[in-house]
Amino acid sequence: MRPAITPTVGWLEARAWLGYLGVLILGIALAAPAQAAGIGDLVEIHWAEQATRFFTFQDATVRYALLGSIFLGLSCGLLGSFIVVRKMALVGDALSHAVLPGVALGFLWNMSKDPMAIFIGAMIAGLVGTALVSAITRTTRLKEDAALGLVLATFFAAGICLVTMIQQLPTGNKSGIDKFLFGQAAALGADDIKLMGAVTAVALLLVVAFYKELLATSFDPGFARASGLPARWIHHGLMFLLAAAVVIALQAVGVVLVSAMLVTPAAAAYLLTDRLHRLVTLASLFGVAAGVSGAFLSFVGPSLPTGPLMVVGASFVFALAFMFAPRHGVIARWWRRRTGAARTRRENTLKSMFHVWEAAAFRAEGVTLTELAEKRRETLEDAQRLGRALVRHDLATLSGDVLYFTPAGKQRASEIVRNHRLWELYLTNSAGIAPDHVHEDAERIEHVLGETVVRALERRLDYARVDPHGRSIPTPREIHGDAGLTDESKPRRKS
Repeated sequence: MRPAITPTVGWLEARAWLGYLGVLILGIALAAPAQAAGIGDLVEIHWAEQATRFFTFQDATVRYALLGSIFLGLSCGLLGSFIVVRKMALVGDALSHAVLPGVALGFLWNMSKDPMAIFIGAMIAGLVGTALVSAITRTTRLKEDAALGLVLATFFAAGICLVTMIQQLPTGNKSGIDKFLFGQAAALGADDIKLMGAVTAVALLLVVAFYKELLATSFDPGFARASGLPARWIHHGLMFLLAAAVVIALQAVGVVLVSAMLVTPAAAAYLLTDRLHRLVTLASLFGVAAGVSGAFLSFVGPSLPTGPLMVVGASFVFALAFMFAPRHGVIARWWRRRTGAARTRRENTLKSMFHVWEAAAFRAEGVTLTELAEKRRETLEDAQRLGRALVRHDLATLSGDVLYFTPAGKQRASEIVRNHRLWELYLTNSAGIAPDHVHEDAERIEHVLGETVVRALERRLDYARVDPHGRSIPTPREIHGDAGLTDESKPRRKS
């Protein structure tokens, strides 16, 4: 995937989606307040009434959880896109574990779950962790994956020790610090939402402002450095934003699962598009959809965890993309293989018909099924089946037991034979391969050679008319008639 360096009209699509998302966030924030219950706690009423309460945003806890889920999905999808295309998915996992000591230290600063203190502590721990990974990679023989694993395990172990110490304090069990391990969206408060909104807005503005620079450094760091871009500083800035996104996601999904929210929506989008601006937009939308669906199912279902349901929602989106993506999906690849194999069989049948026709000095107007079966060394039933396939695709007509080329079938048969014989001649002349060793390679390449490559081969071979075995190579006039004889395909007379 290699997008153009200049911004495209795709950013208009992205801004439109962001506008819709902004309206949704504003509507949630301005919804009428009501007496709130914890998300998913109202289990004594029917699920339909629960769903109604959710979509009317009556409960403050629901509004906070929903806004937090939207901000989380947007920031994780936005920044996760860049770590996926940079092949740095493990960095998100390392950061999510490395910030845990900072969370504990932020709590110990004033012995309360102050969002700003925890955010600052976690950011410092995350940045120290990434700096340590960089130092280990630069100063030792260890590769980045080993350094990431080392830092991840060490910082996470230190964080677990600190969290355990906090819970052993007189008020430790009521601190809520353990919620950062597995997440609890219902614990989000107004201050948490303000911080998440601010971080998401800053990340969004910086990505829009420096999109070209991020694009260049993501796909061609060498070109970016040669163009005078500060690639190292852009990388550090992205890591800073990534650390901030990880920290604001901890309260909702926890240390253990936050990396999944960074990678999964972006991975799903990566299967659906080859353009970075669309990837960023889709990943953000998938992240928001996963967050909202997780919050909804957690509210409707009895005592269901919000964070894991968000990850399940993101994984469901990835599963759909994995199966049904138009280019990279399992079904699309299977269908291309199946149709490609069927097309190859049809073209091989046309080639066999051409060989029989050629052996008869092009006098016979048709090829019998018996002749075709003998040429292909198959049964008569196989020849009938192949003949019917040609008829279905308007490449031949069948009269009794005789197959006749249609104009399209004759043209394609001549092209396949030409491609085969040109490639044999090219391998013999240019690669020095013996004529009796080039057939199998030509059998594979004859079906994929495009007209541009064929024209180049003809010029390189000086418009040769016979292959290494002395057989005639069909000319452009024989294949296309006078209409196909362009200036490029006309032989040049030697001076």
